[in-house]
Amino acid sequence: MSMNLQPMEDRIVVRPAESEERTASGLVIPDTAKEKPQQGTVLAVGPGKRAEQSGELIPLDIAVGDTVVYSKYGGTEITVDGEDLLILSSRDVLAKVVK
Repeated sequence: MSMNLQPMEDRIVVRPAESEERTASGLVIPDTAKEKPQQGTVLAVGPGKRAEQSGELIPLDIAVGDTVVYSKYGGTEITVDGEDLLILSSRDVLAKVVK
């Protein structure tokens, strides 16, 4: 899939992971009771933020294809081509999942 969004500054576009459909014991979880996912795949990364003193560009250490864990209520939800995505600031990213 080609990404039609180019995030600005230190923002990233993330495809949230699917939330669990069943509990460990096999019970089906209805849509209204599902928790928002806090993990997703990075689809696009902005160029980085400029340092306040020098104006030097500080690149992000997140790359397209990385899996990240982000804060529960961070970001802005958008829909692009029928797909629900999330635009996050780099401050909302808590960790990168190392495989």
